Amino acid sequence: MKNENVNILVVDDTQNTLEILQRSLLSQGYNIYLSSNVKAAIKILESQAIDLVITDYKMPKTNGLELIRHIKENYTDIKIIMITGYATVESAVIAIKEGAEEYLCKPFTDEELAAVVQKVLKKLFTHRSIEKKYKSNNLNLYGIIGESKETQKMYSAIEKAAKALATVIITGESGTGKELVARAIHYNSKRSSAPFVPIHCGAIPENLFESELFGYVKGAFTGADQSRAGFFQSAEGGTVFLDEVSEISLALQVKLLRVLQNKEFYMVGSSRPYLANIRIVAATNKDLLGLVKKGLFREDLYYRLTVISINLPPLKDRGDDIFLLINYFSNKFSAELGVETPVFTEETLLAMKKHSWPGNIRELENIIQQLIVMTDGPNITIPDLPASMRFFSKEKESLNKSLAEVDTAYIIKVLNSVNNNKSKAAKILGIDRKTLRDKIPTDYKDAL
Repeated sequence: MKNENVNILVVDDTQNTLEILQRSLLSQGYNIYLSSNVKAAIKILESQAIDLVITDYKMPKTNGLELIRHIKENYTDIKIIMITGYATVESAVIAIKEGAEEYLCKPFTDEELAAVVQKVLKKLFTHRSIEKKYKSNNLNLYGIIGESKETQKMYSAIEKAAKALATVIITGESGTGKELVARAIHYNSKRSSAPFVPIHCGAIPENLFESELFGYVKGAFTGADQSRAGFFQSAEGGTVFLDEVSEISLALQVKLLRVLQNKEFYMVGSSRPYLANIRIVAATNKDLLGLVKKGLFREDLYYRLTVISINLPPLKDRGDDIFLLINYFSNKFSAELGVETPVFTEETLLAMKKHSWPGNIRELENIIQQLIVMTDGPNITIPDLPASMRFFSKEKESLNKSLAEVDTAYIIKVLNSVNNNKSKAAKILGIDRKTLRDKIPTDYKDAL
């Protein structure tokens, strides 16, 4: 957002301070509103769309803390900077605890003011971006949710693969949605009116694999009392999806290769060839070329399968798509349970985005379902998350801090995340309450 579109309300009972702040902020291009008391400031908030409030701490009748509380109770999209000439650690802690984003001590330079304002506005614009994406529900025509650059590449690849007739291999980590992409290719192709038959190669015993794929005739083996069609016949005219194709044994790879080369197959126990009027889409989370080099996968089959290759990005590389997915899954599971959809706080959303998601979309879906079922109340906050993703660094950590300083900062962060509930904080930190009390900084302890 450009500065001329940002509205800042300055509240201070000293006319000289108001004029100084106004002059400094106007020079940066912001729209400025001035108030010499809290009552007048509240009227401005009711009539104007304010983005940022800069307020003095000590003022006659009603002080800056009361204004902060009013804003936090009535507005969800306004950031606050507290300024004061009576700086103490206690007052700073209280101001931040009540909801101020930053704390600035008088006197300060124009450069210091500009830096703090820009820092807070950056947080505001990030929050708004998250809210916009979180509230949108961008379900693509392929049934895939997302609008990131990586996801757009995926859409393009699906579109191209759907128009072609060649075999497709879909690669990517576990949980990235390989079957969903395979279905998108099928249902947007000329074969869409015919069956889509998914086969999990690793779930079929090797001694049954051939008969499951190609079927068998009566008398082919003991117990074959009648002929039975296999997956390939069931998919006539459509698509066979071979999930985890790397799990097929070398012996069976030869027979699959014959299907791809000759476009025909044999039912077990029959010498009559059957036309393979199907398209094969395969998927794997393993490095097929690496398996070829180790002699665990046939090289000729590898090249037959990889005519068209689509690699799916992991969730951690899909940027803000995670907010769309969180919104989709939370609405889905809330509807299934017949409950109100909870709101994920900004800090919670950012913590989830910072998580590495080794299980990708499947892991995210499972965690959202767990949160919807187990969380009480209208909001999902940091303490509700699994321990592995509760805490993250908002800024690049300095490497000049002592271990004691890092410990102290982390303890305060934990306390803030649980609203200063010492029992919860001690449990998260893995220490008892007495040890926690001993580790809490004196200045912070006095402000609790």
